[in-house]
Amino acid sequence: MPNPTAAMLVIGDEILSGRTRDSNMHHLAIALTEHGITLAEARMISDEHEVIKRHVAELSERYDHVFTSGGIGPTHDDITAEAVADAMDAPCGIRDDARAILQAHYDRSGQELNEARLRMARIPDGAALIDNPISAAPGFTLGNVHVMAGVPTIFTAMLAGLLPTLTGGAPMVSSSIRVERGEGDIAGPLADLAEAHPEVSLGSYPFTQNGIHGSNIVARSQDAAAVERTMSALRALFPEAV
Repeated sequence: MPNPTAAMLVIGDEILSGRTRDSNMHHLAIALTEHGITLAEARMISDEHEVIKRHVAELSERYDHVFTSGGIGPTHDDITAEAVADAMDAPCGIRDDARAILQAHYDRSGQELNEARLRMARIPDGAALIDNPISAAPGFTLGNVHVMAGVPTIFTAMLAGLLPTLTGGAPMVSSSIRVERGEGDIAGPLADLAEAHPEVSLGSYPFTQNGIHGSNIVARSQDAAAVERTMSALRALFPEAV
């Protein structure tokens, strides 16, 4: 049985402008691979209601899970909650359970739960909260869409709590070798090997280092034995590989 599939939406004008470098997609890809969920697509989109709504609607129909990062903070441009709710046909407003979490957090810190901070309690009807152990403001799951913060440390903490609740498949196993030959020299034998081992995904990733041109060849599959067989064949093809 194939693994569940997933897509990611990285939301934020600051990402698209280059002001902020995204690291959440990289972290999510690693975590999902280990959990047995296949990340099949990732998109970076702007802080626009209709844009978010359209992409959420498209991806939630296409994949088993959609993960979003960004746009659930206290400022005027944090509009992800409403846009996701709109895409999933759910009302969205200040929810008592989220408000209580925020109230307790700000009471402990001696700060006021003002109008801006209260915006982080906007949760669609029917959504399950995603715990935020760092700054308290929760994310949420609505249908198959998981909405989380854009700050990498908070995204990572939210995902750590969410993933154990999701059903995964067989983790992806990978192994690699380094061949100091150009891709033009290895393309033919590599294509033949890929055809002979269709159960394994073979990728070639070129590098140039200290004047040496070569490729890192990576074999990936849910079948660990198949990966090992393919690696043995690769070592036989390229005995000088490391």
